[in-house]
Amino acid sequence: MATRRGQFQEFAMLVTRSIRYLVHSNVFISLAATSVVVSTVILADLSFDPVALFIVFAVTMFVYSFNRITDIAEDTQNIPGRASFIRRYGKALLAIGTALYLVATGVAIARDIPYAPGMLIPMLVAVLYSVVGLKRVLLVKNLLVGLSWGLIPLGVGVYYDQLGSVDILFMAVFVTTMITIAAAIFDIKDIEGDSEAGIDTLPVRYSAARTRQIAAGATVLVSIVVVALVVADVLTRRYSLLLTFTGYVFCYCLVARRDRGPLFYGFVVDGEHIFLALILLGHEVLV
Repeated sequence: MATRRGQFQEFAMLVTRSIRYLVHSNVFISLAATSVVVSTVILADLSFDPVALFIVFAVTMFVYSFNRITDIAEDTQNIPGRASFIRRYGKALLAIGTALYLVATGVAIARDIPYAPGMLIPMLVAVLYSVVGLKRVLLVKNLLVGLSWGLIPLGVGVYYDQLGSVDILFMAVFVTTMITIAAAIFDIKDIEGDSEAGIDTLPVRYSAARTRQIAAGATVLVSIVVVALVVADVLTRRYSLLLTFTGYVFCYCLVARRDRGPLFYGFVVDGEHIFLALILLGHEVLV
Protein backbone atom coordinates (compact mmCIF):
# COMPACT_ATOMS: atom_id res chain seq x y z
CA MET A 1 0.00 0.00 0.00
CA ALA A 2 2.81 2.38 0.96
CA THR A 3 4.60 1.63 -2.31
CA ARG A 4 1.51 2.35 -4.35
CA ARG A 5 0.95 5.58 -2.45
CA GLY A 6 4.55 6.58 -3.10
CA GLN A 7 4.24 5.79 -6.79
CA PHE A 8 1.05 7.83 -7.02
CA GLN A 9 2.73 10.77 -5.30
CA GLU A 10 5.67 10.57 -7.69
CA PHE A 11 3.31 10.46 -10.66
CA ALA A 12 1.33 13.42 -9.31
CA MET A 13 4.55 15.39 -8.85
CA LEU A 14 5.63 14.55 -12.40
CA VAL A 15 2.28 15.70 -13.81
CA THR A 16 2.39 18.91 -11.77
CA ARG A 17 5.96 19.64 -12.85
CA SER A 18 5.09 19.00 -16.50
CA ILE A 19 2.09 21.33 -16.33
CA ARG A 20 4.22 23.99 -14.67
CA TYR A 21 6.79 23.80 -17.48
CA LEU A 22 4.05 24.02 -20.11
CA VAL A 23 2.59 27.06 -18.39
CA HIS A 24 5.86 28.89 -17.72
CA SER A 25 7.23 28.18 -21.20
CA ASN A 26 4.13 29.73 -22.84
CA VAL A 27 3.41 26.51 -24.73
CA PHE A 28 0.14 26.08 -22.84
CA ILE A 29 -1.12 29.62 -23.48
CA SER A 30 -0.17 29.22 -27.15
CA LEU A 31 -2.22 26.01 -27.30
CA ALA A 32 -5.09 27.93 -25.70
CA ALA A 33 -4.93 30.60 -28.41
CA THR A 34 -4.81 27.88 -31.06
CA SER A 35 -7.89 26.36 -29.44
CA VAL A 36 -9.77 29.59 -30.23
CA VAL A 37 -9.12 28.82 -33.90
CA VAL A 38 -10.45 25.28 -33.40
CA SER A 39 -13.62 26.54 -31.71
CA THR A 40 -14.21 29.22 -34.34
CA VAL A 41 -13.72 26.77 -37.20
CA ILE A 42 -16.18 24.31 -35.66
CA LEU A 43 -18.86 26.87 -34.82
CA ALA A 44 -18.54 28.59 -38.21
CA ASP A 45 -18.66 25.18 -39.93
CA LEU A 46 -15.32 25.63 -41.70
CA SER A 47 -12.68 23.08 -42.64
CA PHE A 48 -9.54 22.62 -40.58
CA ASP A 49 -6.28 23.95 -41.99
CA PRO A 50 -3.05 23.26 -40.03
CA VAL A 51 -1.47 26.44 -41.40
CA ALA A 52 -4.04 28.60 -39.62
CA LEU A 53 -3.39 26.71 -36.39
CA PHE A 54 0.38 27.12 -36.75
CA ILE A 55 0.18 30.86 -37.40
CA VAL A 56 -1.80 31.53 -34.23
CA PHE A 57 0.41 29.25 -32.14
CA ALA A 58 3.58 30.94 -33.44
CA VAL A 59 2.32 34.49 -32.94
CA THR A 60 1.12 33.75 -29.40
CA MET A 61 4.41 32.10 -28.51
CA PHE A 62 6.30 35.20 -29.63
CA VAL A 63 4.03 37.74 -27.91
CA TYR A 64 3.97 36.00 -24.55
CA SER A 65 7.69 35.20 -24.60
CA PHE A 66 8.33 38.91 -25.20
CA ASN A 67 5.95 40.00 -22.45
CA ARG A 68 7.38 37.54 -19.92
CA ILE A 69 10.78 39.21 -20.26
CA THR A 70 9.46 42.78 -20.08
CA ASP A 71 7.26 41.89 -17.09
CA ILE A 72 10.06 40.24 -15.10
CA ALA A 73 10.03 42.91 -12.37
CA GLU A 74 6.32 42.46 -11.61
CA ASP A 75 6.59 38.67 -11.87
CA THR A 76 9.42 38.63 -9.34
CA GLN A 77 6.92 39.97 -6.81
CA ASN A 78 3.78 38.25 -8.05
CA ILE A 79 4.98 34.91 -9.47
CA PRO A 80 8.55 34.26 -8.29
CA GLY A 81 8.55 30.73 -9.70
CA ARG A 82 7.80 31.96 -13.21
CA ALA A 83 10.26 34.81 -12.85
CA SER A 84 13.00 32.34 -11.95
CA PHE A 85 12.06 30.16 -14.93
CA ILE A 86 12.16 33.15 -17.29
CA ARG A 87 15.54 34.29 -15.99
CA ARG A 88 16.87 30.87 -16.86
CA TYR A 89 15.07 30.13 -20.12
CA GLY A 90 13.46 33.42 -21.17
CA LYS A 91 15.98 34.43 -23.84
CA ALA A 92 15.89 30.98 -25.43
CA LEU A 93 12.08 31.00 -25.44
CA LEU A 94 12.05 34.47 -26.99
CA ALA A 95 14.45 33.28 -29.68
CA ILE A 96 12.19 30.32 -30.43
CA GLY A 97 9.10 32.54 -30.39
CA THR A 98 10.73 35.08 -32.70
CA ALA A 99 11.79 32.34 -35.14
CA LEU A 100 8.27 30.90 -35.19
CA TYR A 101 6.79 34.38 -35.64
CA LEU A 102 9.06 35.09 -38.63
CA VAL A 103 8.25 31.71 -40.19
CA ALA A 104 4.51 32.32 -39.69
CA THR A 105 4.83 35.76 -41.27
CA GLY A 106 6.74 34.30 -44.20
CA VAL A 107 4.09 31.61 -44.67
CA ALA A 108 1.31 34.23 -44.62
CA ILE A 109 3.10 36.29 -47.28
CA ALA A 110 4.04 33.26 -49.40
CA ARG A 111 0.47 31.98 -49.40
CA ASP A 112 -0.78 35.46 -50.28
CA ILE A 113 -3.12 35.52 -47.29
CA PRO A 114 -5.19 38.74 -47.33
CA TYR A 115 -3.98 41.44 -44.95
CA ALA A 116 -0.72 39.57 -44.29
CA PRO A 117 0.88 42.85 -43.08
CA GLY A 118 -1.57 42.56 -40.19
CA MET A 119 0.91 40.07 -38.73
CA LEU A 120 2.66 43.16 -37.34
CA ILE A 121 -0.32 43.93 -35.08
CA PRO A 122 0.62 41.40 -32.35
CA MET A 123 4.09 42.92 -32.09
CA LEU A 124 2.56 46.40 -31.82
CA VAL A 125 0.17 45.22 -29.11
CA ALA A 126 3.04 43.65 -27.15
CA VAL A 127 4.97 46.93 -27.26
CA LEU A 128 1.93 49.01 -26.25
CA TYR A 129 1.17 46.62 -23.39
CA SER A 130 4.59 46.26 -21.82
CA VAL A 131 6.94 48.92 -23.18
CA VAL A 132 4.64 51.94 -23.61
CA GLY A 133 2.89 50.98 -20.39
CA LEU A 134 -0.82 50.85 -21.26
CA LYS A 135 -1.08 47.98 -18.77
CA ARG A 136 -0.90 50.61 -16.01
CA VAL A 137 -4.25 52.17 -16.97
CA LEU A 138 -7.40 50.81 -15.33
CA LEU A 139 -9.30 48.39 -17.63
CA VAL A 140 -7.19 49.41 -20.66
CA LYS A 141 -4.83 46.55 -19.84
CA ASN A 142 -7.70 44.05 -19.68
CA LEU A 143 -9.40 45.38 -22.81
CA LEU A 144 -6.11 45.33 -24.72
CA VAL A 145 -5.60 41.68 -23.87
CA GLY A 146 -9.23 40.89 -24.72
CA LEU A 147 -9.10 42.71 -28.06
CA SER A 148 -5.84 40.96 -28.92
CA TRP A 149 -7.46 37.56 -28.48
CA GLY A 150 -10.58 38.80 -30.26
CA LEU A 151 -8.40 39.28 -33.33
CA ILE A 152 -7.99 35.50 -33.57
CA PRO A 153 -11.56 34.81 -34.82
CA LEU A 154 -11.24 37.81 -37.13
CA GLY A 155 -8.01 36.32 -38.44
CA VAL A 156 -9.87 33.07 -39.08
CA GLY A 157 -12.46 35.08 -40.99
CA VAL A 158 -9.74 36.67 -43.12
CA TYR A 159 -8.02 33.32 -43.71
CA TYR A 160 -11.23 31.62 -44.85
CA ASP A 161 -12.68 34.70 -46.57
CA GLN A 162 -15.58 34.77 -44.11
CA LEU A 163 -14.77 38.02 -42.30
CA GLY A 164 -18.28 39.46 -42.46
CA SER A 165 -20.15 36.34 -41.37
CA VAL A 166 -22.28 36.35 -38.23
CA ASP A 167 -20.28 33.43 -36.80
CA ILE A 168 -16.94 35.20 -37.13
CA LEU A 169 -18.18 38.54 -35.81
CA PHE A 170 -19.94 36.93 -32.87
CA MET A 171 -16.89 34.85 -31.92
CA ALA A 172 -14.68 37.94 -32.10
CA VAL A 173 -16.94 39.78 -29.63
CA PHE A 174 -17.43 36.69 -27.46
CA VAL A 175 -13.70 35.91 -27.18
CA THR A 176 -12.86 39.57 -26.54
CA THR A 177 -15.41 39.75 -23.74
CA MET A 178 -14.48 36.47 -22.08
CA ILE A 179 -10.74 37.10 -22.21
CA THR A 180 -11.31 40.57 -20.72
CA ILE A 181 -13.15 38.89 -17.85
CA ALA A 182 -10.34 36.36 -17.44
CA ALA A 183 -7.74 39.14 -17.46
CA ALA A 184 -9.57 40.90 -14.62
CA ILE A 185 -9.62 37.67 -12.60
CA PHE A 186 -5.93 37.14 -13.38
CA ASP A 187 -5.16 40.47 -11.72
CA ILE A 188 -6.32 39.12 -8.37
CA LYS A 189 -3.10 37.16 -7.91
CA ASP A 190 -1.04 40.26 -8.75
CA ILE A 191 -2.58 42.71 -6.27
CA GLU A 192 0.56 43.22 -4.20
CA GLY A 193 2.99 43.50 -7.11
CA ASP A 194 0.68 45.67 -9.23
CA SER A 195 0.04 47.99 -6.31
CA GLU A 196 3.76 48.48 -5.69
CA ALA A 197 4.39 48.99 -9.43
CA GLY A 198 1.61 51.58 -9.72
CA ILE A 199 -0.49 49.43 -12.05
CA ASP A 200 -4.19 50.27 -11.59
CA THR A 201 -6.40 47.19 -11.80
CA LEU A 202 -9.87 46.28 -10.57
CA PRO A 203 -8.56 44.22 -7.60
CA VAL A 204 -6.13 46.99 -6.63
CA ARG A 205 -8.84 49.66 -6.72
CA TYR A 206 -11.94 47.74 -5.61
CA SER A 207 -10.67 44.54 -3.88
CA ALA A 208 -10.54 40.91 -4.98
CA ALA A 209 -14.07 40.20 -3.70
CA ARG A 210 -15.59 43.01 -5.75
CA THR A 211 -13.64 41.89 -8.84
CA ARG A 212 -15.02 38.35 -8.45
CA GLN A 213 -18.55 39.73 -8.29
CA ILE A 214 -18.10 41.93 -11.35
CA ALA A 215 -16.51 39.11 -13.38
CA ALA A 216 -19.15 36.56 -12.36
CA GLY A 217 -21.95 39.01 -13.14
CA ALA A 218 -20.47 39.81 -16.55
CA THR A 219 -20.25 36.09 -17.30
CA VAL A 220 -23.94 35.65 -16.47
CA LEU A 221 -24.82 38.51 -18.83
CA VAL A 222 -22.80 36.91 -21.62
CA SER A 223 -24.65 33.63 -21.03
CA ILE A 224 -28.00 35.40 -21.30
CA VAL A 225 -26.96 37.01 -24.59
CA VAL A 226 -25.89 33.63 -25.99
CA VAL A 227 -29.24 32.07 -25.04
CA ALA A 228 -31.15 34.99 -26.55
CA LEU A 229 -29.25 34.80 -29.85
CA VAL A 230 -29.79 31.03 -30.09
CA VAL A 231 -33.52 31.35 -29.32
CA ALA A 232 -33.80 34.12 -31.92
CA ASP A 233 -32.09 31.85 -34.50
CA VAL A 234 -29.30 34.37 -35.00
CA LEU A 235 -26.93 31.61 -33.90
CA THR A 236 -27.35 27.87 -34.45
CA ARG A 237 -28.21 25.56 -31.55
CA ARG A 238 -24.59 24.40 -31.54
CA TYR A 239 -23.73 27.69 -29.85
CA SER A 240 -25.62 26.57 -26.75
CA LEU A 241 -22.46 24.58 -25.98
CA LEU A 242 -20.87 27.91 -25.11
CA LEU A 243 -22.89 27.77 -21.90
CA THR A 244 -20.59 24.99 -20.65
CA PHE A 245 -17.73 27.42 -21.22
CA THR A 246 -19.40 30.35 -19.46
CA GLY A 247 -20.32 27.98 -16.62
CA TYR A 248 -16.64 27.02 -16.34
CA VAL A 249 -15.65 30.69 -16.22
CA PHE A 250 -18.36 31.52 -13.67
CA CYS A 251 -17.06 28.79 -11.35
CA TYR A 252 -13.43 29.92 -11.42
CA CYS A 253 -14.53 33.53 -10.92
CA LEU A 254 -16.15 32.55 -7.64
CA VAL A 255 -13.11 30.72 -6.25
CA ALA A 256 -10.30 32.99 -7.47
CA ARG A 257 -8.14 34.12 -4.56
CA ARG A 258 -4.81 35.91 -4.26
CA ASP A 259 -3.26 32.87 -2.59
CA ARG A 260 -4.23 30.46 -5.36
CA GLY A 261 -1.13 28.89 -6.89
CA PRO A 262 0.15 29.87 -10.33
CA LEU A 263 -1.25 26.65 -11.78
CA PHE A 264 -4.78 27.78 -10.92
CA TYR A 265 -4.34 30.90 -13.03
CA GLY A 266 -1.91 29.51 -15.58
CA PHE A 267 -3.73 26.19 -16.07
CA VAL A 268 -7.38 26.52 -14.99
CA VAL A 269 -7.98 30.12 -16.11
CA ASP A 270 -5.68 30.18 -19.14
CA GLY A 271 -6.95 26.73 -20.12
CA GLU A 272 -10.54 27.87 -20.56
CA HIS A 273 -10.39 27.89 -24.36
CA ILE A 274 -8.74 24.48 -24.45
CA PHE A 275 -11.71 23.30 -22.39
CA LEU A 276 -14.14 24.84 -24.90
CA ALA A 277 -12.33 23.35 -27.89
CA LEU A 278 -12.43 19.90 -26.29
CA ILE A 279 -16.16 20.24 -25.61
CA LEU A 280 -16.82 21.23 -29.22
CA LEU A 281 -14.56 18.52 -30.63
CA GLY A 282 -16.28 15.94 -28.42
CA HIS A 283 -19.67 17.12 -29.66
CA GLU A 284 -18.50 16.81 -33.27
CA VAL A 285 -17.32 13.25 -32.69
CA LEU A 286 -20.35 12.05 -30.73
CA VAL A 287 -23.16 13.76 -32.66
